[in-house]
Amino acid sequence: MNDTDDVLTALRAASVGTLVERLGIEVLEARPERVVARMPVAGNTQPHGLLHGGASAALAETVGSFAATIHAGPGRAAVGTEISATHHRGVSAGSVTATATALFEGRRTATYEIVIVDDEGRRTCTARLSCMLVERPGGDAATNRNASVTN
Repeated sequence: MNDTDDVLTALRAASVGTLVERLGIEVLEARPERVVARMPVAGNTQPHGLLHGGASAALAETVGSFAATIHAGPGRAAVGTEISATHHRGVSAGSVTATATALFEGRRTATYEIVIVDDEGRRTCTARLSCMLVERPGGDAATNRNASVTN
């Protein structure tokens, strides 16, 4: 198993019993510079049958926060401080895929652009997430590119 596999395994384990699991978010790729995850539309809709904007925002915050946590390094964590999302088109079936790409990765803050697309690759949402990088309470959990990541 390589470092990327270790990070993916740790992210998936940390998601058990959380909103990430409840929304059906599956992390597909996790590297310091890019995190990708998929989420089903079914079960995450608003009353009109379209993907709920809040579900898109939660997906965006998930991939951005995971990327910031990986960047933060050992004994540190990422805490979201601001998110904005522009919804471009509705989605009523299938799944959506979010890709977080770093815009800025500093010692104390990190900012990501998150692009969400439907199964046809059409952009459905563009989000931006800023995170504050903090010392993890207790400081004993390893959170870096080469060790487990907990959320």
